Amino acid sequence: MAAHMQKNNKPGKPGGKDTQPLIIAKTPAEEQRLKLERLMRNPDKPAPIPDRPKEWNPRAPPEFVRDVMGSSAGAGSGEFHVYRHLRRREYQRQDFLDKMSEKQNEDLDYLDKVEQNKRAAEERTAKRRKKREKLRKKKLMAKKAKVEAKNKNEEESDKSSDSSEEEEEGKEEEREADDDAEAPSFIMGRK
Repeated sequence: MAAHMQKNNKPGKPGGKDTQPLIIAKTPAEEQRLKLERLMRNPDKPAPIPDRPKEWNPRAPPEFVRDVMGSSAGAGSGEFHVYRHLRRREYQRQDFLDKMSEKQNEDLDYLDKVEQNKRAAEERTAKRRKKREKLRKKKLMAKKAKVEAKNKNEEESDKSSDSSEEEEEGKEEEREADDDAEAPSFIMGRK
C-alpha cells in the first residue's frame, strides 16, 4: 500500500506526473537552462510574459494644503519631519518634470535630425539621378550621332560608289583611248 501513496500521503491511484528531482541552480546560466527546460516540457502551454513596468509618476501637488506650517513658536517636534517629507516629494516631482521636458526636447531633436537626414538623402539621390539622366542622354545622343554618321557615310558611299563607278568607267575609257593612241599601228592591226 505504501507503493500507491500520493504526495499528500493518501491511499489511491498512483500519481499521474513523474516527480522531477529538485535541482538547485548554481549559476545564472544554469537557472536559465532550467527555466527553458520547464517551458519546453509542455510547448502547448503559453509562456508567461510579464507586463512592462509602469513608469513612475509623482503624486500631483495638493490643491488645498490643510496644515500649513508657519514660523510660529511652539511647533511640535514632529512638524519638522512632516515638512521634510513634503519638501522631498516636491523635489521629486520637480525632478520628474525636468526629466520629462528634457526627454521631450531630445525626442524633438531626434525627429528633426531624422527629417534633416531624410532631406539630405533625397538631395543626394536627386543629384545622382540628375547625373545618371545626363549620362543616359549623353549616351543616347552619342548613339544617335553614330547612327546618323553611319547612315550619312552609307549615303555618301552609295553616291560616291555611283560616281566612283562612273569615274572608273571614264578612267578606263581614257586608258583605253590612251593605250590605243600610244600603241603602234601594227599591234592594233592597223595599216
